[in-house]
Amino acid sequence: MATVFNRVDDSSSPAAANDLDDGYRPSADEPFMSLRQQDYFRRKLNQWKEAIQRDSLGTLSQLQLDSLRESDLTDRASSETDWSIELRTRDRQRKLIAKIDAALRRIDDGEYGYCEVSGEPISLGRLEARPIATMTVEAQERHERNEKVSRDD
Repeated sequence: MATVFNRVDDSSSPAAANDLDDGYRPSADEPFMSLRQQDYFRRKLNQWKEAIQRDSLGTLSQLQLDSLRESDLTDRASSETDWSIELRTRDRQRKLIAKIDAALRRIDDGEYGYCEVSGEPISLGRLEARPIATMTVEAQERHERNEKVSRDD
């Protein structure tokens, strides 16, 4: 019998971080990266990180409970494939936690929300959807085009 896992996709928006308690959402009507906005994104990032860590603990618990004891080779291969996928997901999430930690450091340093290429503010909508963003949409698109050109050469 194959084990079913609850996965958190690292490319998705941090849905678990959406229950920020006071109902506040950053707005273009207020100063960009005000203390309130910084606090909002800090809480959002920390909640996202905690959700990922909880999922990881669940995976570790499941690994300890479900040793690969299937006698049937097909069942064992299926279980090993499931575990391989799960462990790769956890590795991506480990890398995502590093990006979350980097975003938290940028908040502390006063650099959060500003494009690392142009220095321009990153739109609040982009930060809401991807709080670990380090570039504006335009800078990210240029970066990806240049990366594609480099790969094609």
